[in-house]
Amino acid sequence: MKCPFCNYEESKVVDSRPTEEGAAIRRRRECGQCKNRFTTYEKIEEVPLIVVKKDGNRESYNRNKLINGIVRACEKRPVSIEQIDHMLDHIEKKLHNTMEKEISSHFIGELVMTGLKELDEVAYVRFASVYRQFKDINSFVDELTMLLKEKNQ
Repeated sequence: MKCPFCNYEESKVVDSRPTEEGAAIRRRRECGQCKNRFTTYEKIEEVPLIVVKKDGNRESYNRNKLINGIVRACEKRPVSIEQIDHMLDHIEKKLHNTMEKEISSHFIGELVMTGLKELDEVAYVRFASVYRQFKDINSFVDELTMLLKEKNQ
């Protein structure tokens, strides 16, 4: 590891500890030449996800885009941002566990709908109405009927 002060190429680790979530390791290093100390972080390199849209276009996965859609669905509902973050962490873990580099937007949408169904049924219906692009009131009623059947089982 190069020293950021003198560019000397050798340093020693004087302290090492995990970060809050354990997703990275924080290391305090000391330069072998100038003796200055600096901090480095070591974390697992994740493969970037590519989202394949309905029309076949591809774009990089963007967590913020998903958060915005979910927050809109959860507006004026008793759902905290922490619950949304937890749900998104769970979804992203599933996406990475597929070991696929390209994920269909349909697959991501279904994961979001499953998460919202458990979190808040009204937010689920709101998200579904946009995601599934209900054409008329009958499509909306069909979705509500299916939700009620699942709930009563």
